[in-house]
Amino acid sequence: MAEARASVKLVAPEALEIMKKYDTATIANVIELFRIRPSTAGYLRGRIHAIYPDLPPVVGYATTATFRCGLPTDAPDKCYDQLRAMQAFPAPRIAVVQDLDSPVMGATLGEIMSRTYRRFGCAAIITSGGARDILAVRDLNFAIFASSVEVGHGYPRIEDFHVPVLLEGVTVYPGDLIHADANGVLVVPNAIAEQVAGACKEYMAVEKKIIDYLDRPDATIDGYVESENVASADFQRLAAKLKAPQEKKPFHH
Repeated sequence: MAEARASVKLVAPEALEIMKKYDTATIANVIELFRIRPSTAGYLRGRIHAIYPDLPPVVGYATTATFRCGLPTDAPDKCYDQLRAMQAFPAPRIAVVQDLDSPVMGATLGEIMSRTYRRFGCAAIITSGGARDILAVRDLNFAIFASSVEVGHGYPRIEDFHVPVLLEGVTVYPGDLIHADANGVLVVPNAIAEQVAGACKEYMAVEKKIIDYLDRPDATIDGYVESENVASADFQRLAAKLKAPQEKKPFHH
């Protein structure tokens, strides 16, 4: 148990709480300032979306699994093993499940699975497969991200767990930090997560200058261009500060 926990790059709980106050698009914008990956990387594209977009953002460490339901089999369902193994992972946790069937043949999750994962420590489920029982699950206030809504569950089983999974072109590793909301699902590099959290307020303050200008009744296109130029310089200064070497010290905000 201790070994599994030690393998996860932990982020200060205070930083996780701060990130929950901001939407996924803002977190993605702040990550871009670090220039550690392409601006098209790190977020799930295409079909996977929030089933309940009105719910607030969720943040957690990925507990991963692969899943099939298309054909009957004598192979064991490793769902219970995953539930036991994920207890070694730090909370909050988010279940990230790759559906290996193509096309999707049934629902990866429904009411029972959602209640189970919630009861045993997950803040959300993200799957490249389908969801069902969506009216019943809505009352749980439990975040679900899926590619479709399906009536049946087929022959469901978890094939493997705590392995790398591939969803919409993004590889998610066990212990990766996930931020997700109505905008979509984002992998936040654990190593910079605390800096990302600390920079969100300043990023939003810069962006608000543009918004405030556009809300002015006397706003002009030239004035808008000027406000964008000022904001761009402010973002560059913030990026330079974030990339600067920093001593390891307790997280503050």
